Amino acid sequence: MILFAGLALTACKQNQNSFDATGSFEADEVIVSAQQAGQILRLQLHEGDHLPKGQELGNIDITGFQLQKEQVKASIASLGEKLNNADPQIEVIKKQIAVQQTQVNYLAHEKKRLETLLKADAATKKQLDDMDARLEEAQRQLALLQQQIQMTSATVQIQNRGILSQKNPLEKSVDQVEDQIRKGVIINPITGTVLNQYAFAGEMTSPGKALYKIANTDTLFLRAYVTGNQMPQLKLGQQVKVRTDDGKGGFKKYEGHINWISSKAEFTPKTIQTKDERANRVYAIKILVPNDGYLKIGMYGEVNF
Repeated sequence: MILFAGLALTACKQNQNSFDATGSFEADEVIVSAQQAGQILRLQLHEGDHLPKGQELGNIDITGFQLQKEQVKASIASLGEKLNNADPQIEVIKKQIAVQQTQVNYLAHEKKRLETLLKADAATKKQLDDMDARLEEAQRQLALLQQQIQMTSATVQIQNRGILSQKNPLEKSVDQVEDQIRKGVIINPITGTVLNQYAFAGEMTSPGKALYKIANTDTLFLRAYVTGNQMPQLKLGQQVKVRTDDGKGGFKKYEGHINWISSKAEFTPKTIQTKDERANRVYAIKILVPNDGYLKIGMYGEVNF
């Protein structure tokens, strides 16, 4: 019985130490860079901070863009002061029309009077013809004044359209400046843990300059390597067993699934052990593993398919 127990214990240990592949844990890392040039006025983060997506962390000095925005908005406001008003000119023309209309009415009345006198032989044909000429001229002047109202109104409208045509480009300029102002605000792009901080408040920065590195550590992936003989056993989405040392001589176990399989073989990395140590070319795979807080980037893990 003692011999049997010893054999069982030995078999158990051998089973615990067996694995199909090993690798190290990695995470999707994002290096957040400045989108604007200027002095960093505020950057509230520290290495190890867990940050949610969309959190505002700080801002870069964009005083110049704010002043530029105010200048453009002032230019838009001044367009109203440049607009021409046709009403005063039209009022003057209307008064001239009223005077001219009175003249036309008077001449028309005089023509009728001469026509009556001509029938009574109290006026001459020449007098009536002269009156006709004066009336036609007065009516022509009246028509010109009426046309002048339309021309004045149309001219002012054309002038105002030219002035207002500047409004749309200026509003686009405001949008562009506001975009530059928004880029001065530092917004965290993903939920994750800050791995490295490269810049601090008070420093000068420029577009593309790294501010900090953050990684989504809620879910890590284990990059492991398998031999060609193991490849037929694997498929995308396949559930696998992952384990790591618990620091007490045992293992912590996790459930994971394969979400990437390399299509090309490569030479075995020196830091990777495989089940078949004679294989010198292997395929990389990635196994997504939910993190309970104990998994760390760079930690080794073992996989059983």
